[in-house]
Order: sequence, then C-alpha cells, then structure tokens
Amino acid sequence: MFSNKDLRNLIIPLFVEQFFLMLVGIADTFIVSFSSEADVSGVSLVTSFNTVLIFLFTALSAGGAVIINQYIGNKNEKAASRSSGQLLMISAVISVIMMILILLFHTQLLRLLFGKIEEDVMVACESYLWITTLSLPFLAVYDAGAALCRSIGKTNVTMNISIVANVINVVGNCVGVFVLKLGAVGVAYPSLLSRILSAVAVTVYCFKKQNPVRYRLADIFTWDGSLLKKIMGIALPNGIENGVHQLVKVALSSMVALFGTYQIAANGLAQSIWSLAAIMGLAMGPVYTTVIGQCMGAQDIDAANFYFKKLNRITLVLSVAWNTFIFAITPLIIRYSAISPEAKELVVWLVLINNIFNGLAYPFAGPLGNGLRAAGDVKFTMIVSITLTIAARLLFSVLFGLRLNWGVIGVAIGMSIDLVFRGAIFIWRLKSQKWTQFHLI
Repeated sequence: MFSNKDLRNLIIPLFVEQFFLMLVGIADTFIVSFSSEADVSGVSLVTSFNTVLIFLFTALSAGGAVIINQYIGNKNEKAASRSSGQLLMISAVISVIMMILILLFHTQLLRLLFGKIEEDVMVACESYLWITTLSLPFLAVYDAGAALCRSIGKTNVTMNISIVANVINVVGNCVGVFVLKLGAVGVAYPSLLSRILSAVAVTVYCFKKQNPVRYRLADIFTWDGSLLKKIMGIALPNGIENGVHQLVKVALSSMVALFGTYQIAANGLAQSIWSLAAIMGLAMGPVYTTVIGQCMGAQDIDAANFYFKKLNRITLVLSVAWNTFIFAITPLIIRYSAISPEAKELVVWLVLINNIFNGLAYPFAGPLGNGLRAAGDVKFTMIVSITLTIAARLLFSVLFGLRLNWGVIGVAIGMSIDLVFRGAIFIWRLKSQKWTQFHLI
C-alpha cells in the first residue's frame, strides 16, 4: 500500500514540519535566554503548562486522523470528509472554552502550579501565559487541518506552512527581545501571530475542491453524534493519557522550581534541546497513524504487520542518528546564552541523559504507540501510559530528585525510566496480535 517513495514523502515533510513547529516554543525559550534568568525561567515554566494543552489538541486531532485514515483505507471518501469537518468543529469549540477559562483564572492557576516563585519570574509567567493562551483556538484549528492534510498525503503543505510561520516567529522574537527589550512579552506575541497565520493557511487549503477528502461547510456546522463518538473514542483515551503525562511534567516543573533559579534556567534550556531531540519521534507518530490506520481500514492485517516492523526499524535508526546529532551540537546551542557557566554544564548532562533514552527507547514508547492506537487499541495504551507516568516517571523523579537530592539530574533519570518500561510493554503488545481485534468503522 505504501512504497518506499510514499514513506519518504510522508516522513521527510513531517520531520521538517515538526522541526519548525517545535521552534515556536524552542525559539521563545532560547531567544529569551538572552534577556534574563527570570524571563527564561518564566517562559520555561509556562511552556511546560502550554505543552499540556498542545498535547491535548494533538490527541484530539490524532483521534480524528485515525477515523479519517480508516475511512480512506475503506475507500469511503465522503465519510472521511465528514469526519474532517466534525474534527474541525469540535476542536474549535473545545479550544475556545479552554481559552476563556485560562484567561479568567490565569493568576490562580500559576500560583497553584508553581507556588511561591520569585516575583520577577511570576511577572514573566503571567505575561507569557496570557498572550499565548489567546493562540489556543488557532493551534487547535491548525492541528485539525494538519490531520486532514497528513491523511491525504499532503504533508508538504503543512511543512511549507510551518516554515513560513516559524520564520515570522523567529524574526519577531529577535525584534521583541533584542530591539524592543520586551523580555517574555517580546517572544509571546510572535508565537500568537505565527499560529494565527498557520491556522488560516491550512484551513483555506483544506477547503480546496481538488482534494479527495476536504472540508465542507455542511460537515462543519452540524453535530454528527455517531461520528463524533468514533472520533472521541480515540481522542479521549489519548487525551487523558497525554493530559496525565503532561500534568506530571508540570508537577515535575513545580518540583524543579524548588531547586533554585540556576537549576530552573538549566532545566528550561535543556527542555528546549530535548524538544529538538524529540522531533524525529514526533514526526514518525503521524506516519504510523496514516499507514497503520489505512491498512486497518482496508482490513489488511498482513500489511499492517509488515509496516509495523518496517516503521519500527526506520524509526529506531533515524532516532538514534538524530539524538546523537543534537547532543553533538548542544555546546554550540548554549554557548552564548545568558545563563551561568554552572547552569551550562548542567544542561549538557541533562541533554546526554535524555538523548540516550530518547534515541533508544522512545521509538517504541512513542511512535509505536501511535500505531497501536491507529488500529483501535486505545484503552490498553492509555492504561499502560497513565500507570507508568505515575508509577515510574513521577515516583522515580521524586525519589532521585528530592529524596536522594540529585536535583534536576534525578528528574531526568526518572523520566527516562518511564520510556524504557513503556517501550518494552508496547513491543510485547505488538507481538501479541491483540491489536488486530478492534474495529473502528
């Protein structure tokens, strides 16, 4: 069903797209690191919370993508188009509600999450959170459109949109920090602008009549309960899983806030580099969703097994190579940042720990899980992920970081242990063939 050329045409644009999508948050943290430690600490803390929301919308679009791909594999383009319209509608509704709630209670939320942090850090947090929250509906709309584009093989469209949007974001960040001296605010507004442009561009493309599966106004401005149930049947478990995962990440960020400003700054910059290292795995996730989803929609189990094995090999090789490259350039990335020499040394150790496990374990803990979800095996992946996020990631991070007093190094090790356990269980699940028993459409 998918030739090597087809896979390359999926993987390469998705990698480039993920690279530029990640640059929105990475550029904010990296460029603001030239402002002050308070600004970089504030941006990094809020980014950890924003990532929760980003992954929730990613989970929602992934649920829609699974259904869209299965209908495409089943040769039912009309149902696939209707699914895409319903995905856009529900994404817009949920994102607007969440935006309003966060704007109303942003101060209380920050106090709850990060406690009594230094006042200048809290000022940076409030400014950055308020502005970036305005971008949530545009982020959700973009994710819905990107899910449709990937499903019909138009990954070059989202890639090009990401490139243009992130050029605007990076240029805007530089102006905001270096010219206007606005600190956290100076990197927040360009992020908002880039997401608005991305949402508009991808939505316009998804309405084009030459697309075999496309948006139609009638599909967007209706409420199809049975179809939404199918989409949410994938999205809700995935969203709960990602939500718990990211909330634990926020809890860990709150714990890191106890370690002092230099460790907060080091962890914030390290997380930006971790995000770079994760790009390969994140890019391969939608590839699994598209390929395995269409195989299962066509009820071709043999093809699904074949592509699971092939994609696992490709993902492992690419992930190891990419994580090695990112670690090699880490000293160059941090050389001119405004953080202290002690913090810079800590960043290198944090990146080394993360990249070893991210390169070897994440291909099976992350993208492989996307493939299992695309087959309909969502409850199992949710239970495993939530259990390990709490029982491994959180508990080991508390043990090493607080009890053994290893600080952010202990947190990094605890997070990595989770990937090893999760990857091993997903490999076992794949071999068990139990994922073949689900029928979504």
